[in-house]
Amino acid sequence: MKDLTKEDYLNGQVLLIDKPLEWSSFQAVNKLKWAIRKKFSLKKFKIGHAGTLDPLATGLLVICTGKFTKKITEFQGQEKEYTGIITLGSTTPSYDLETKINETFLTDHITPELIKAATHEFIGEIEQAPPVFSALKKDGKRLYELAREGKTVDIPKRKVHVSAFEITDIDNLNVHFRIACSKGTYIRSMAHDFGKALNSGAHLTTLRRTKIGDFNVDKAQDPLDFADLLLAPEENK
Repeated sequence: MKDLTKEDYLNGQVLLIDKPLEWSSFQAVNKLKWAIRKKFSLKKFKIGHAGTLDPLATGLLVICTGKFTKKITEFQGQEKEYTGIITLGSTTPSYDLETKINETFLTDHITPELIKAATHEFIGEIEQAPPVFSALKKDGKRLYELAREGKTVDIPKRKVHVSAFEITDIDNLNVHFRIACSKGTYIRSMAHDFGKALNSGAHLTTLRRTKIGDFNVDKAQDPLDFADLLLAPEENK
């Protein structure tokens, strides 16, 4: 990355970024844009990401520069893989930790066998409703804006495809998972629906995107490290 020229970035690069917790995807893109523009004294520069991550999620962002921004739609359509934790026995309005617990449920009946058996309901083509706390628009407004105003919104279900739902560990009420799924899948909604499938409740407490197509977070870089390395004096490289 440090040896790339201005022309390299303008002609097109795919940059793999490991988005930090509480950063928005927009912030991560802007950090790279700022560093590249500063390094090469660019006034105009095309850059964008191939799939948003919520601020409470970490992991892989595929960022395209220059002429490669035309590839964003192609990358967005590729299968994605996530790991994380679903916490059983309680729900939140946002289906994750963005909002506080609003309801608790019994969990005494839930066994490891029941948890693993319930995953089968979510393999293949499934229907899910996006969370009310999401960036989707309804009548020109973001759903999370309407939700924060206390307005009830009817959100139609959408079909998504899940190719893998694996339980990797069960730690008391914390269910560790790996999910591979299509574009448009909300893991928060899967967590919420998973709680229902267990005749209980659940919400998402940790989420990390590990893959987009053939791109792996193992090859990704923290956006601050990217900027520091790019802008470091030549003698330090």
